[in-house]
Amino acid sequence: MRSPHFVTIAVRKPNEAIVLRNQSYESWGHRYPVFKRPILRGICSLVESMFQGIDALSYSAQVLAGGEDSNQKLSNWSIAVSILVAFAMGMGLFVALPHFLTAVLTSGQYLNLTAESPIFHLIDGFLKIAILLVYVSAISLMKDIRRVFQYHGAEHKSIYTFEAGQELTVENARKFTTLHPRCGTSFLLFLVLISIAVFSIVFPLFQLTHLSSNPILNHLCMVLLKILLMFPVAGLAYEFIKFCAFRMQSRLFRILIWPGLILQKLTTREPTDDQLEVALASLKYVIHMEESQGRKSPSFKEELEIASLQELGEIKSRVGQFLEA
Repeated sequence: MRSPHFVTIAVRKPNEAIVLRNQSYESWGHRYPVFKRPILRGICSLVESMFQGIDALSYSAQVLAGGEDSNQKLSNWSIAVSILVAFAMGMGLFVALPHFLTAVLTSGQYLNLTAESPIFHLIDGFLKIAILLVYVSAISLMKDIRRVFQYHGAEHKSIYTFEAGQELTVENARKFTTLHPRCGTSFLLFLVLISIAVFSIVFPLFQLTHLSSNPILNHLCMVLLKILLMFPVAGLAYEFIKFCAFRMQSRLFRILIWPGLILQKLTTREPTDDQLEVALASLKYVIHMEESQGRKSPSFKEELEIASLQELGEIKSRVGQFLEA
């Protein structure tokens, strides 16, 4: 869980205790105000989340492994390499593969269309969504991934509890849905949908569909451009979700965000009470840290082990204190 100034990770140990690691956090937007601007803030949030996600996975694995290594962490270099590898695989699977499949389907042998046609990018987007659905459905068959999806659901229920102004208890969190409008799964879907519109406009407008006389090289150049354009597209998707999520009282915005909520049915599962307790512990501890602003005391350590959620006490903050201006 991340607050404006801290990041907390909670892990359930084999002995059923919950270990919490807390670290101070300063976003690029706080250090460099230019990154608080629309579009740029979405790109920064995505990159920061990737670094923190890899670090959290590494830490949780080390805690479960036990021993002296539990206090060690991946170096920034190792995290960067992991992200680069994941990014390359993601771009290959969700950008390059659908593009070249579309190029085959729209060739003279079949539909006889070029990348100047919006239909080319519509087919490309449809294939991206199809690959995403198949990929998520396939990995959800893995036992460990199903547990990840349960913790994903626990995260959403915990956030809903805090947003509702209720005490962070398992009983209160249990009743909320696992589908949340600001979820990363929704982000992925709208990333694809917005990319269809952007690519349909940008490539014909700037004559980027005939960059080489060699057809294969021409499509390779377009794929590279698409990868570069994915960053501003990600910024647009972030702004869209942010804009809609804070207007969910309107039926129009609930309809707009609805496809992302439906897709979350694949990436979230109903959590157990034990999983809810872990998610709530992480959220409660990071809020406590935010309330104390990191003041040194025996209660707030970089690493803390608790037997139950009740040991963390109650929080006083409300969600309005953490919303961006």
